[in-house]
Amino acid sequence: MNLNKSTRYALHAAMEMAMSVDRPITAGQIAERYGIPENVLAKVLQQLVRVGVARGARGVGGGYRLARCPEDVSVQEIIDFFEPMPPPDTCMLRELPGEKCPDARTPSCRLMGLFQEVDETARSTFASVSLATLAS
Repeated sequence: MNLNKSTRYALHAAMEMAMSVDRPITAGQIAERYGIPENVLAKVLQQLVRVGVARGARGVGGGYRLARCPEDVSVQEIIDFFEPMPPPDTCMLRELPGEKCPDARTPSCRLMGLFQEVDETARSTFASVSLATLAS
């Protein structure tokens, strides 16, 4: 599974917020720790605020915190905000991303079934891991 940069940055930020439940953490602190451009991370954090995962506060003592308990936010939830679900019958082996598989309905395309099974297993695993688990 290849996650885009925004997703990876969001996961780092969410994990840092989960580890800092007693105090806010700034975009600059997270960016420095992971070598992420601060302006890009700030946009990702704004998206996390928009979807209700994080809260932001400006000024002295400001920064970002989780808006919900770390136990209530799964890794999959963060991934879902930043990674679009591929349409049904999308084959990962096609040349163009999102291109439909011509063999999707035939038993000859066993690879598509394998990739779908791996994707479902990964999603299930990510859904079973909370930010609290990552933070501990």
